[in-house]
Amino acid sequence: MTPDILCIGSVLWDVIGRSPAVMRVGSDVPGRITRLPGGVAMNIAMTLARFGLRPSVLTAIGRDAEGDELVAACGRLGVATDYAYRSEDLPTDVYMGIEGANGLIAAIADAHSLEAAGDKILRPLEDGRLGSAEAPWLGPIALDGNLTEALLSDIAASPLFAAADLRVAPASPGKAERLRPLLAHPRATLYVNLEEANLLTKQPAATAAEAAEALLARGAARVLVTDGGRSAAEGRAGQGVIADVPPQVLVTRVTGAGDTFMAAHLVAERSGAARATALRTALQAAASYVSGDPGS
Repeated sequence: MTPDILCIGSVLWDVIGRSPAVMRVGSDVPGRITRLPGGVAMNIAMTLARFGLRPSVLTAIGRDAEGDELVAACGRLGVATDYAYRSEDLPTDVYMGIEGANGLIAAIADAHSLEAAGDKILRPLEDGRLGSAEAPWLGPIALDGNLTEALLSDIAASPLFAAADLRVAPASPGKAERLRPLLAHPRATLYVNLEEANLLTKQPAATAAEAAEALLARGAARVLVTDGGRSAAEGRAGQGVIADVPPQVLVTRVTGAGDTFMAAHLVAERSGAARATALRTALQAAASYVSGDPGS
């Protein structure tokens, strides 16, 4: 069955330690440790599946025990892995994060296998299974910044992506600058937070709206900028910037919130929502997610 959307990037195990306590460097506190499927591409795909879409991931997953478990878990969550690159010699990637009452304390993302696989993960887009250079994929693609800067540069110029609706998200502020080759792509929508936007523009914008204006001035076709519980903005070249404030909620988790925002926004637009409505819907979905609402 042809997927509704392709999610390209990291699919790995999220190992998250959470505590209700306020934490600092060196804190040793009781809490809970979970292991769940994660990664930017996977978080987006899971949210899309909950909204009723059929997402498929293009990623690298090892042929180790952890990889087999991950593929099985993806299937249970409605995320297809039929086109994933399964490596014999690369281990399955993993993300480890620590969260306290005051947010994300620290995290390490080991996406080395995804980086080592390189353009092998894109083969289904060129060998006819999902498209080719002559007949490229026509639907939406969610692209995450865990890919190498070289591969992202190739994607920006590749005919394989010339007809796609590209939705692009950095994996973290530390990898935001990898997205610079895609900044001026005419079919790309960038989803970034304020810190990531400022890294891309090299300007100290104080608000999401200011950051969106700066990104548009740098040649972006379309951007969405979030800023935690503060005002978020959506900007389009030639159409200006709109802003909205997310609902105020008690924050119980943060890892995956940006991915939920992106997925909810994409789904709202697929249903025909106008700019302001799609932005509001995405902010509400992200707020529900960080509050721990089990339905989010």
